[in-house]
Formats: sequence, structure tokens, C-alpha cells
Amino acid sequence: MKYKFTKKQKRLLIRIILSATVFAVGVGALFLSPSLPWIGRGILIASYIVAGYDVLRKAALGVVRGRIFDENFLMAIASLGAMALTEFSEAAAVMIFYQTGELFQSVAVGKSRKSVAALTEIRPDTANLVGENGVTVVDPEDVALGSVIAVYPGERIPLDGVIIEGKTTLDAVALTGEAIPVEAGEGDQVISGCVNVTGAIKVRTTKEFTDSTVTRILELVEDSASRKSRPEAFITRFAKYYTPAVCGTALALALIPPLASLISRGDPAWREWIGRALTFLVVSCPCALVLSVPMAFFGGIGCASKNGILVKGANYLELLAKAEGAVFDKTGTLTEGKFRVTNVETKGGIGREELIKYAAFAESVSTHPVGVCIRAECPETPASGDVSELTEIPGRGVEALVLGRRVFVGKSESAAPQDSPGVTVSVVIDGVEEGTITASDTVKESAKDALAALGALGVKKTYMLTGDREVSARIVGDAVGVGSVRAGLLPADKVGELETIMKETSPLVYAGDGINDAPVLARADVGVAMGALGSDAAIEAADVVIMDDDVRRLPLAVRIARKTVRIAKENVVFSLAVKAACLILGALGIAGMWVAIFADVGVMILAVLNSARALTVKNKRIN
Repeated sequence: MKYKFTKKQKRLLIRIILSATVFAVGVGALFLSPSLPWIGRGILIASYIVAGYDVLRKAALGVVRGRIFDENFLMAIASLGAMALTEFSEAAAVMIFYQTGELFQSVAVGKSRKSVAALTEIRPDTANLVGENGVTVVDPEDVALGSVIAVYPGERIPLDGVIIEGKTTLDAVALTGEAIPVEAGEGDQVISGCVNVTGAIKVRTTKEFTDSTVTRILELVEDSASRKSRPEAFITRFAKYYTPAVCGTALALALIPPLASLISRGDPAWREWIGRALTFLVVSCPCALVLSVPMAFFGGIGCASKNGILVKGANYLELLAKAEGAVFDKTGTLTEGKFRVTNVETKGGIGREELIKYAAFAESVSTHPVGVCIRAECPETPASGDVSELTEIPGRGVEALVLGRRVFVGKSESAAPQDSPGVTVSVVIDGVEEGTITASDTVKESAKDALAALGALGVKKTYMLTGDREVSARIVGDAVGVGSVRAGLLPADKVGELETIMKETSPLVYAGDGINDAPVLARADVGVAMGALGSDAAIEAADVVIMDDDVRRLPLAVRIARKTVRIAKENVVFSLAVKAACLILGALGIAGMWVAIFADVGVMILAVLNSARALTVKNKRIN
């Protein structure tokens, strides 16, 4: 999307063009009418006023309010001093170039904020409340918990809820960064901010507007700006002492050498030394330092948000960039977190489909994950009278009369031993074991790629903490390439194991599903909630929220963080190096006002351009 100037930026641009035009006329007048210098000087003063009247006003207000040492004060003193020395062209040029830099910085900040501010567009302003008298358009904040709302094609879902009527396709790209729409129908959970693409649906709300996913996401993004990285905090402290120090140095430069000359009865050369002091002031303006580092981190946060990664603050980007190790939960992070039938073995003459049918009918009302996945494997549903005498046997399984035959599905002596992966159940029909069905949690296709990408980034120490059995954990760990696997852990045990790992490896990233891993997410150097969009536990406990369940976004987050920190450091080093060199040259009288302008405005523009690079990262799409 093309960037649009704000009204304020347009007004500043017009002033810059007007003052630059007047400046050119004034310089021309001085060149063409050297005998009448007051004409050219008057025109240059007009150019100066057009360009810098607001800078002078802000400087005066700063003095009145006790906030003297800022860039407005430095620019005002330096430019007015240049005028006092009859350097009218330099004074006007300083102000024009300073305002050009301010415009450039404002546009760059606008672009940096654009990717984050665009998130506000995902929060709908209205909701279609379904009542006894039909549909009423209301403010989403006025929709009570448990109400029914209608969402039509093309509209965004205003509140979290469950579909109770209709079927549609949902576009969640603004929330998760995933461009592929997903199908949703009755009984499916939906989250606010998604776009309803195809069909009209009715949703029963499960959260109020203030607690809905889209509101929580926006609050998270807004709060992220208040958490500074160490470079940002350093620059803030540095500028607090830096500006008064350079003002004092400039004053000393203007007074001490001339006074020393007077004492020794030499030429004080007031004009020369005051000129050097004014050059020193222009060079010392800390704009590049104060603006470019926060801009780099804000750009990094914006880049992450565009890719479905919410970072709670610049300090977490810095920690991500330094990460030496990564710890993963197993279920829901490295695996799908859903059982599916992975093996069916039959005995005797019964076929695979028939065995699954009997088992699925017997499990027709089961809520156990194994029973649910067996039902999903069967294309048929039992008709009335097909299933009767259904009994659940605690700790063993279910038994029912299915199509006139007695069927038991559950544990059996011949079931797979405990050291086998997944869960295996026997299917016994009329007292004879006809086969076994194995259900397993499958490894995410993206997990191996994610671990390999982390290794390529130098995050080679990887661990998996899980409450699952050792054999299942080892199989998953070997499949994805985790370095160390620690299994059989209770939630409290995970915190202890994490602290042990942190003694050896730091900073440490922990990635979990954000619901049962909240204590570990909170304890890690950087807690990353995977696929936890809409989870209050994730948003509260984690430092980074990956809004879908694609674990490949973790190495992407590390890449974004490293690029951001690298850009911020480049800005600091470049700005300090150029300013130090120009300050020395200015104090020695080698560099004049035009060099000072480059050291101030030029360095700021270059630093801002460099910061803008944080908005993008190569090959950022997740395939």
C-alpha cells in the first residue's frame, strides 16, 4: 500500500518547498546585487522564518517550561547565532535542512507504524445482534456474553464465539499471517478479527468485547512500545546528559579561547570562536541517536506483527536476538496435538473398514481423544437402533451392542505394550478379538524445518520437555532433531528442568502451547506461546505470541530480532563516529556550518533509512 502524507506532513512539505524557493531567490539576490546586500539578507531572513518559526516557538516554550536542552534549543541558538554573525545563508540553510530531516523522519516513522497500526483495522466497529425482533446493528461493546450475532460474507467477526448455524470459509491472514483460508461450520470456535469470506453464519459469543482476541492483541501491541531494549534505554540516558554537556562545551569554546587571547593581549577573534561554537552546537544535535534506535525496534516489532508474531516489547526482541538455546513443549508445539488413527491390524476374516465401523459405532458418544479420532476415520454414522446398551467401563474402555453384536473397544491383554508409541486399543466382537487400532499424535511437518533453521542460525542447543512417556517423546525428538529429550515431567517439574537448563544456556527461549505451560513461559528468558491465538493464558504469560501453530515462525522471529538489533547498533556506532569526527573538526575550525548540517541532518536521514530496513526480512513468508 502506498504511503499517504498526513495533513501535518503536507503542511511541512509546503513550507520546506516555499522556504527553499525563497532561499534560492535570496542567494541569487546576494550574487546579482552585491552592492545592495540588505535585499538578499531580508529575503534569506524570510526564508528562515518560514522554515523555522515553529522550531523557535518550541525552543522558547522549552526554556519557559524548564526543558531547555533539546534539539529545538540547539537549532534555535545555532541558527540565530549564525544570523548574529551575518551568516544569513547558513542560518536559513540550517533550518531548511533540519526541517527536511524532520519531514523525512516523520514519513519513516509513519511507515514503521503502518504495519502495526494496520492491526486496528481488524477490530470491527459494529456487530449484528440477533434478537426476537430480528437483527440489530450495535456497538460490539454492548453485546452481552452468550448473545447470538450474525456475521455476513465480507464482514469481520467482532467477538470470539462458537458457530451455531451456517458454514463458511474464514480468512485469518491479518491475525496469523497465514494466507490459506480455513473452513468452519457448526460447533467450530471462531475468533474476532477473522474475515467471513463465503457464507452467512450465526455465532454465540463466548467472550465479551474487552476480552476478545482482537482487543487483547491490540492492547499487547500498544503496550509493546513502553518496554525498551537496552540500546533504547542507553540512548535515553545518554541524551539526558549528552545535550547539556555539549551546550556547556560550546559555551566554553566560544568564551575561553577569546578570553585567553585577551589576557595574553592577543586578538580574541570572537567571530571565529563563536562560529566554531555554533558549528559545534549544530553537529551535536542528538536527533539521529534519539530517533533511529527506537525506530529500528519499532520497525522490527512491525515486521514481526505482519508475519503473525506479536512481540510484547523491544527488550524481548533483544533477548531473542541473543538466544543460545530453545526449549519446546511436545504436544501442540512439535506435534499436532490431535490423535489420529495411524495403524489398523485385523485378525480373521474381518476387513479394515468393518473393524473401524464397529469400533466407531461403539465409541459414538465417547469424548476420549482416541474414541473421537476413531469416529473421524469412519465415514458412516449410526442410525437409530444401530447402537444400544452402551456402557463405559472406567479405566478399560466402552462396550455396546452394535448392529446386534456385542462390541468392546479398549484395553486388552494383547494390546501393544506400554513402551510402544501412541495408544493401541483392541476391538473385541462377540468375545473374539478381531483386531487392534492405534492412535497417535503426529509430528508437525514444519517442526523439523524449524529445528534445522534454528540450528543454521546458531541456536544449536535444543531441548524438549514433556509429560509424555519416554518412548513417545524419543520418537518425536528424533523425528524433528531435538538435541535433548526430558520426558515424564509434571508441570511443576518442567519449571525445575528449565531452571537447570538456564544455568547452562542463556538467554533461553521456551515455546509452548500457552495453556498448561504458563508457569514455564513466564519463567523463561523469552516465553513464546505457540498457536495460542485467543488464549488468555498465552497472552498473559508469554513474551512473544505466535498467532498460529506454525513453529517455523520461531526461527523467523529470531531472524527479525537479529536484524533489528544489528540495525540499531549500526545506527549508534555510525551516528557517534560521524558526530565525534565533526565535533573535533568543528572545534578546530576545519569544518564549517555546511559540514555541521551534514553531521546533523545527513546522519539522521541515513540512520532513519537504515532503520527502515527493519520493516522487512528476506524470504519472510512461511510456505
